[in-house]
Amino acid sequence: MTFILSAGIILAFGLILFCLIKWWNVQCVGVTPVPVFTFIAILFTSGLDVGLIMFPLTEFAGYADVTTSPEYAFSNPLAIEFGYWGFLIWGFYFLTSFYFCVVEPRVKFFEIPFVKLINNIVIVGTCAFTAYLFLINLPWYVPQVGDGESVVFTFYVIVFCVILAAAYSSTDIKYVKILSLASTWMFLGLIALMWANASIGLGEFGTTIGMIGNYFTNIHNFVLPLNDYHEFYLFWWFAWSIMIGQFTSRFVGGLRTWQVLAALLVFPSIPLAVWFAVLYYYHANSLDISTFYSLAMVFVGITFVINSLDSLIRLYSDNMSITVSKFGKWKYIVGNVVALFGLTILFELDFLQIQWIGALVIGIYFACLVYIAVFKRKEVMAIKASPEECAVDFEKIETVH
Repeated sequence: MTFILSAGIILAFGLILFCLIKWWNVQCVGVTPVPVFTFIAILFTSGLDVGLIMFPLTEFAGYADVTTSPEYAFSNPLAIEFGYWGFLIWGFYFLTSFYFCVVEPRVKFFEIPFVKLINNIVIVGTCAFTAYLFLINLPWYVPQVGDGESVVFTFYVIVFCVILAAAYSSTDIKYVKILSLASTWMFLGLIALMWANASIGLGEFGTTIGMIGNYFTNIHNFVLPLNDYHEFYLFWWFAWSIMIGQFTSRFVGGLRTWQVLAALLVFPSIPLAVWFAVLYYYHANSLDISTFYSLAMVFVGITFVINSLDSLIRLYSDNMSITVSKFGKWKYIVGNVVALFGLTILFELDFLQIQWIGALVIGIYFACLVYIAVFKRKEVMAIKASPEECAVDFEKIETVH
């Protein structure tokens, strides 16, 4: 699996470089473009899930234990956490967003029936994995429920309700804008709340966040997997990459190719760096997270999960023509809830692995490249702009359902 992952990473970064050289200044316009801030909000909240909120406090100690994991000795826990979530790996999202915005309309590789089937399996599986991550992390953040370690019935009910809310919100695309902006502001509010609770001074914060600079001086170490856990993360990013590209590409609002890359690498990384620095301050100073603050983190985590599941449900249901107009709202909702909750349980029982889904996505990358080289090379090399039918009209999203 490590060889498959490494090959996929090398291919992805090679293709990013090619796209930049070939189409550096092409204007990218999606089918329902939105202003830049809204696009970044949609990308940030759809492209990340509850792991962003719930993982770091459980991981810092492991990254600091260089006796058990000597491969982490080259850096500090905060820089490693940032390296697993920020900057360079958002290049995967740039590659797929650019592809679906500019290239796929000419290639139509994902309209091939077998490719569409595999792609939908990837989307549904990753959708369920998102819910599973939320489920298994609830005991740590809500120890007041159950024994603080086991997944109890109440947590299953919470996850079921979250999936239900996401299925309902996916019935109309107008909820995407509302959810994404609300999730972004709630996340920023959570950062401010946690900062104020810890009474972090600007000097202390500056010292803490400065530790992330070690990531940039060691960025080459984060390209290929450091160990099995880093491999898990990279497969996870691959699993998300195609479907996030499919979803977010429709909202690109006229940015140039290089601006899309810059936006994806820089803008999401800033709040990530601030958030991780605040959490690392809690870890380094052994600060307790009281019930109120842990519940606040769970609440924001819930909005992230709903937002992510909303975008993914809409994506695979559109791909499979499972629409509200075709089946009716409640049949659509019930069908999605049953499927996703069932798959979430399979992940919880270890019948499914996100690494398998990530490997499948890498296979799609290679297959798409071969298909273009054999059948669509001239069409792709002749691309000078986004499809003609795409125009920068920020009002269009208000009329699409």
